[in-house]
Amino acid sequence: MYDRFYGFSSRPFALTPDPAFLFLSPQHSMALTLLEYGLESQAAFALLTGDIGSGKTTLLRYLIRSVGDSAAVGLVSNTHSGFQSVYPWVAQSLGVAAVERSDSVLYGAIVDCLVREYARGRRTLLIIDEAQNLSLPLLEELRLLSNVNSEKDLVLQILLVGQPELRLSLLRTELRQLAQRISVDFHLKPLAEHETAAYVRHRVSAAGVTADLFDAQSLSLVHAHTGGVPRLINQLCDVALVYGYADGYRLITAEIVLKVLSDRAAADALPVFAGSVPAPAARAPAVRRPRATQ
Repeated sequence: MYDRFYGFSSRPFALTPDPAFLFLSPQHSMALTLLEYGLESQAAFALLTGDIGSGKTTLLRYLIRSVGDSAAVGLVSNTHSGFQSVYPWVAQSLGVAAVERSDSVLYGAIVDCLVREYARGRRTLLIIDEAQNLSLPLLEELRLLSNVNSEKDLVLQILLVGQPELRLSLLRTELRQLAQRISVDFHLKPLAEHETAAYVRHRVSAAGVTADLFDAQSLSLVHAHTGGVPRLINQLCDVALVYGYADGYRLITAEIVLKVLSDRAAADALPVFAGSVPAPAARAPAVRRPRATQ
């Protein structure tokens, strides 16, 4: 809708985890460096956690793209509490077909696939996204699957990705053997205020616009009401651009962001941004600027 008005080549604040828009804050850069180190140093298990919307999946997509053909990659991204076994999902992620669907047959087929890839000079990277949904027995299954690695040969590396609840699971006594095998570990936190401003400018630039579309006051408000969570930043900035486009504003100001927050609070709209501004009883109308010709 607003792409042509602002000159974007693509939507800057889409919620899809596009690695082309990855913002490497100091902590995201460190997380990526540690994950890459884990791959190179033959870590059997690595762990990446973060709150909802912290950018884990975008970072994953970037990592997968950077791996290229140096490793076979299997991604299990639709985990849920109804899983009875991880083997069918691991097999599907690696493109493994088995005559039977029993765990023993699937396990054997998965191991055969890992050995074939290793014979071709490639290790296999298995990524389990939303791993906090896995029960303790299923996490233990992953540890047992990693036993295919010998003292000399590492054929399988497993990256567990999830919300903070995953860490609580790994602290359980039942999983101490798995926890001891995790060589690389990082937790993503929300962005600081200056990082939020840099994040917004990065997304705008990655979408093809070099000018600053958000002024300093609007960026401070965005951070205050999203807590520095990238997904919430995307949602608030996206709607602010729609409001700016509707009223013909080339620059997103604090007044526009406040109007978005006020309208959403009045309509009980989701998501509920932190400290959303309630609809005012009366507010002086904004000076409407004529929309620039396109």
